[in-house]
Amino acid sequence: MFLGQYRHNLDTKGRLTVPARFRDLLVAEGAYVMQGFDRNLMALPSATFESISQRVNRMSMTDPKTRLLRRLIFSTANYVEVDRAGRILIPQFLRDAAMLDSGVIVVGNGDYFEIWSPELWDLQVEDLQDAQVNANRFEGLILTSD
Repeated sequence: MFLGQYRHNLDTKGRLTVPARFRDLLVAEGAYVMQGFDRNLMALPSATFESISQRVNRMSMTDPKTRLLRRLIFSTANYVEVDRAGRILIPQFLRDAAMLDSGVIVVGNGDYFEIWSPELWDLQVEDLQDAQVNANRFEGLILTSD
């Protein structure tokens, strides 16, 4: 499971050193990096990406929302492998989409991890720190342990 936050840097070629705790979850099967939903990037292990792909492919192509989702996922997804130095290469078009420069924040998100520009991540953190907003935002969710 991908957990925690890590500050890292992209090198001049756009390679990101994957946090050591995340690396083992990616080395065997590789991953897909794609544009996220919040001006960020999502890095999904291959099995997770393939599962989502199958579900999206079963959706009706006649639905305009489905077509937009398919474009977002499939036109921005890029297969990556972890190299011997523990890095993945993030293509320029994805770096541009997420406003990534040299510094990045790598954020665990359960089945996948996200890659954020520090400035945009700081806005997310600020939003998540508002206790009253969170109480209203999440009140309809049932968060209990079974």
